[in-house]
Amino acid sequence: MPNIEAISAMPNGERPIYLLVVLHGWGANYQDFVPFAKVLNLPDFGYMFPNAPFDHFQVPGGKSWYALENKEFTGLAESRKLLREWLLSLEVSTGVPLNRTILAGFSQGGAMTLDVGLTLPFAALCSFSGYLHYQPQPQENKIFPPTMIIHGSQDLVVPVEAAIKAKEELTKIGVLVQYQEFDMAHEVKDEAIALFKQFITNEVLK
Repeated sequence: MPNIEAISAMPNGERPIYLLVVLHGWGANYQDFVPFAKVLNLPDFGYMFPNAPFDHFQVPGGKSWYALENKEFTGLAESRKLLREWLLSLEVSTGVPLNRTILAGFSQGGAMTLDVGLTLPFAALCSFSGYLHYQPQPQENKIFPPTMIIHGSQDLVVPVEAAIKAKEELTKIGVLVQYQEFDMAHEVKDEAIALFKQFITNEVLK
């Protein structure tokens, strides 16, 4: 039975007021974005970096949220359920409620952020180099978290058109999307991180 493991970074060992959860991409693992904690250096924040539940079919030590090697996206439904349950457990384990938690993700992790993240009352969401793997549907009286989409105009892995489509489809159902392209490939450059930090400051720490 697959499950979600995570590594945490709680600066100074103090109980955090806010929490940032970062979902890695396809074939990576939870070590990928651990440096975010030091780079962002956000006051009163704790950080959680979960592993996707499935082993990658090619990369030793790599994980996946679901299979991209087939058109069925095998494992997506199970991954959704596991991730949602794990996210709901965080208030007990960290003491931080979801309305003071930010969910972010890169690539396939960004896709999961724009999926599961919109079903829960997070403080904010951010997708780096991500995409939509489902068709968003309008939900009456639903209030979505403020959402940022950051993408590289030179991305050859997830073309920028996927980010533009995500922005358009989510805006249609009432998600407040802030969208920004950078001159970068399938990566997260310093200027993208700086914008993300400003987004957190404006939307969560205001």
